[in-house]
This record gives sequence, structure tokens and C-alpha cells, in this order.
Amino acid sequence: MKNFSEMNLDPALVEALRRVNFITATEVQDHVIPVAIHGTDVIVRAKTGTGKTAAFLIPIIQSKPMGSGTEAIIIVPTRELALQIHEFASKLLPRRDGIAVVYGGASINVQMSALRHRPRIVVGTPGRIIDLIERGALHLEGIRFLVLDEADTMLDMGFIEDVEFIMSKTPHNKQTLLFSATMPERIRNVARSHMKSPSFISVGAEEEMVVTKIKHYFASCDNFMKFATLLAYIKQNNPKKAIVFVQTQYAADAIHQALREQGIHAILMHGGLTQAKREHSLREFKKGASLLIATNVAARGIDISGISDVINFDCPEDPHVYVHRVGRSARMNADGRAFTIVSNNERGLIRDIEDVTNIKMEQMRLDISKYAHIRAFKRQGAGGGGGGRGRDGFRGRDRGGGGFRGGGYRGSSDRRDYGGHPGRKRWDHGNR
Repeated sequence: MKNFSEMNLDPALVEALRRVNFITATEVQDHVIPVAIHGTDVIVRAKTGTGKTAAFLIPIIQSKPMGSGTEAIIIVPTRELALQIHEFASKLLPRRDGIAVVYGGASINVQMSALRHRPRIVVGTPGRIIDLIERGALHLEGIRFLVLDEADTMLDMGFIEDVEFIMSKTPHNKQTLLFSATMPERIRNVARSHMKSPSFISVGAEEEMVVTKIKHYFASCDNFMKFATLLAYIKQNNPKKAIVFVQTQYAADAIHQALREQGIHAILMHGGLTQAKREHSLREFKKGASLLIATNVAARGIDISGISDVINFDCPEDPHVYVHRVGRSARMNADGRAFTIVSNNERGLIRDIEDVTNIKMEQMRLDISKYAHIRAFKRQGAGGGGGGRGRDGFRGRDRGGGGFRGGGYRGSSDRRDYGGHPGRKRWDHGNR
């Protein structure tokens, strides 16, 4: 791979990259940057964690500003991802160029004030971007670059109509960069409708659904022993940095509290927390906390290096959700480990994952006897927003932190299923 100093980039940009320890380009950066700098529309199929953020930011920053208004808009599925891109871009941009980040769950007045300074780059979530367009606070007539990051995630979360609406408000002669881990037909249709003779760049084999360096394990147990199994895994394997995925906010709260009662320092992340608390949780996890307890929705789009273990406290019913989860381990060619807990009547889910992903999951033997008396949930089968299977106390919807877009009802539920089913309402999960 080339060093950034060999890519004919502006010396100031190369120096800014060096300050954040970006010396050698990753595979996706090596392929994308030269093509994008020449002004070509680009479709990139690459997984999260391969260096996509720099791949689209570097061509934008390398291009000299044509005016004093907003010239680039970056659309992302979650506020956490928007904040991460904002933080990284702020380290690369010259002082004269501004960047604003807009997302739901924060003051729209503060964001409107930031837009009055006419930042060169705006990064944000679809719902809030549309709100700002409709209020006349965000002007897109000068857009030269449009980036869709994690396009398949936006499709899964029901944002694709919002994305197309935003694209329709931008100039026809803009350059579009689309990044997606997978390429479902709906995303291909967006590309055909809104992009001009795009170059297609694929990093990694199309059929490779999971990172090959990940080792996949599972353990089965009685439903009421799932928390004891989690404790046994943590004690036996001592993960350096792990995300524990659960289906609901209720379960996340209960597991977080139970782990702390056992003297295990864990960080909590779900849509029911305030934005300030979610940002604090991310900072703590990045700084060194070893365990993050998170729901699917809250963890989507989070790109944190050094994840050694992904633990599925609740086994996903959709193998593609499993792929999204475990892909957060083994970033940048590092090794990783995935561990899934299933109740005894859910062994079929393991077979489904193995069949679809073409992997073999090894059964892990754990001694849970010393933890068998410990419970995370006070009442087995407790509800809290979703009709479910009663998996160690809860299974169903993730309550709080979201809302319908375009359906008239402002709800507080996050969907448990991310399959992109036809006819479902659009969600913005608190990202408006």
C-alpha cells in the first residue's frame, strides 16, 4: 500500500494525516482516493473498519473550495457515526474551513446557529438534515460532494426514502461517493438513479460475509442461566475489549447493573440514554473500559478499534444481524472472537447462522456452577415493550430513543428486526 505522501496530496493535508498517525493507506483508501480525486462518482463495497472515513474525507479536503458556502454533505445512519466523522474531519480540515454536525436528540437551534457560519462540510443523519432543509437553515445548491456512508444500514433502518429526498435537492453535477458493506438491489437502484457512470470498487470477496480471522463460539444453557453463562465467559476468557449485544433497553439496564454488582466495570449504551450520556459512554469505552453493554440500534455505526470480543447475549434470528455485530471485531486485520449464548431450544439459530455465513461455530464448554445462583433479572419473562420469547427475562423491542418519520406517530420503540421488510414505516431512532 502507498504512503499518503506518495498520493500527490496537498502537503498540509499529508502533515495533518501524519499528526493523527495516518501514514500508510489502507486497501480501500489506496483504491478510492485516486479515483475520487479525479471527480468520478464511486460506489464502494467495503466493511466498516476498513478506513472508509478517510477514503471519502481526503478527496473532499484535497479539493480546493470554490466558494464560501457548504460544498459537501455526508449522510450517515446514526448520530454516533456522525460525531466520529466530525471529530476526525476536524483534525484534518484547515482552520478556514468549517464542519458542522447535525443529528436528532440535540438542540436544532444550536445546529442552525452553526450552519449560519456556512461550514464547508455538513455531516448528519437523514431526518435532521431534512428538518434543516425544510426550515431553510441548510442550503444545498452549492453542494459539490455528496457522501452516503453505510448505505445498507440506512436501508435497513428505513431511511432510504429520506436519503433520496436529500439527494434530489442537490445539484445534478455533484460528485457522489456511496459506501456500503453489502449491495442489495435497492442500493443499486439508488446508484442507477442518482449517480453518473460510477466506478465500482470492491474490497474483500463478495461472498465473504464475516471476517475470516474471527473465531466463532457458542454455548447453550437453560434460559435462566444465560447471565451465569455470560459471567463464566468473562471470567474464563478475560476479554480485553468487548461489546455485549442485547435486544432491549430493559435487558441492557439489568445486565449492566448485575455486572457492576459483581465488581465488573461495564459501560451502558442504548437509545433511552440522553445524548450526553451516550457520548460519555463512548468516551469511557474508547479510553479503556473493557465491556460495553449495547442494543443493536445504539451500536450501529460505531467504529471503535481494538474490539477483541463480540458477545451475543441474545442470539440474533437474522444471520445478517449476526454478521453486522461480529464484524465489529477483527478490525484492520486483527484477530477477533465472537461468542453467542443460546437457550437450549434455540440451537436451530446457530445452524441458520452457519448455513448462511458458511462458518463453523464451535461449542464452548464453560463452568457456570459458581455463578448459577446469580440472576440479572428479578422476574423471569418480564416484559417492557415487546412480545418475545422470554430470553433470560426479556425479548422484544428496544424501548425509547426513537420515533416514526412520516407516520404521524412519535413512538418510543426501536425495531428488533432490521431486515428491511416491505411497507414498514421509516425510523430515525432519535437521529432527527
